[in-house]
Amino acid sequence: MPRDALLLLSRLLLAALFIPSGFHALADIAGTSGYFAGLGMPLPTLAAWGTGLFELIAGLLILVGFQTPVVALLLAAFCIVAGAIGHYGQGGDDPMLAFMHQQMLMKDIAIAGGFLALAMAGAGAWSIDGRIAAGRG
Repeated sequence: MPRDALLLLSRLLLAALFIPSGFHALADIAGTSGYFAGLGMPLPTLAAWGTGLFELIAGLLILVGFQTPVVALLLAAFCIVAGAIGHYGQGGDDPMLAFMHQQMLMKDIAIAGGFLALAMAGAGAWSIDGRIAAGRG
C-alpha cells in the first residue's frame, strides 16, 4: 500500500477514537465531570469541557491532516497523561478491574506511540498539510 494511503488510514483510525470521545464528553458534561470528580481532579467541570473540546478539535485536525506534527505530539502527551491519571494504579483490590485498567493504560501508551510516529512521518500528501506543502493549499 502506498505511503500516503497508509498515513491517511492511520489518521482515520486515530481520529475515529478521539472525535466520538470528544462528542460524548461534550454531550454529557455532567457524566464526564462526575468521572473526573471521582478521580479527584480539581475543577472537574472545566476539565470535562477542556477535554471534550480538545479531543474533538484535535481529532478533527488529525482527520483532515492540518498541523499534524504539532497536533500529534499534543495528542501523544494527552494519551500518556490521561492514561496515568485515569488508569495507573486503578482497580483497587478487584483483580479483574485492576487488569482492565492495566490494559487501558497500555492501550493509551500504544496510541501515544502511534501519534509519535505520525508526528515524525507527517500527514502525507492526502491532507491539508500535504496540499500546503505542494503549494495547492
